Amino acid sequence: MDDGVERRLGVEIRRNASPILFPFKDYFRGFEKLPVVRGIFGERTDEVISNLEVEFFSSKWGYMSTSEVDGHLIISSYHLKNSDFETVYLDIVHELCHVKQFMDGRELFDARYSYVDSPIEIEAYRTTVEEAKRIGFTEERIKEYLKVDWITEEELFKLISNIGL
Repeated sequence: MDDGVERRLGVEIRRNASPILFPFKDYFRGFEKLPVVRGIFGERTDEVISNLEVEFFSSKWGYMSTSEVDGHLIISSYHLKNSDFETVYLDIVHELCHVKQFMDGRELFDARYSYVDSPIEIEAYRTTVEEAKRIGFTEERIKEYLKVDWITEEELFKLISNIGL
C-alpha cells in the first residue's frame, strides 16, 4: 500500500521494530567451556559467547535459527521449555556453528541449495553429529534427531548421506 492509503485510513505502522535481545549467557551457561564450542570459535570463544545475544519467540512451531542480519540466536520459547535437554543442547551447538559461519561472512540462507544440500547445513550437522556421538547418542538416535518437520523422508536420507553418517 502507498502512503495515500495510510493517510486516508488515519493509521501509522512503524516498520522498524527491533527484537528484544538477551545475553546468551543469561540462559545458557558453561557453553564456552565445551570442547565442541571451543573448536567452533577457537581463541575467540570467550569473547563470542560473552557478546552473543538471543531472541525468544512464542510459538509451538519453529525451533532455533541464527539471524542473517546480525548473527544473534532466535529460539522458540516453546521448544526451549518442552523439548528434551539433549535436543536443545544439540540445537544450540548447531546454531553456534551458524553464528561462526555468519561471523566468517558466509551466506546462511543460500537459495541455490536445498536445505539438505546446503554446505552451511552440512557443515553444522557434521559438527552436531560428532557432538551427539561424544555425548553417547547411538546412530539410530542421531537419525531420530535429524528428522525435522521441514524435510521429507527422502531428504532425510540425503542429509544423512551428505553428512557421512
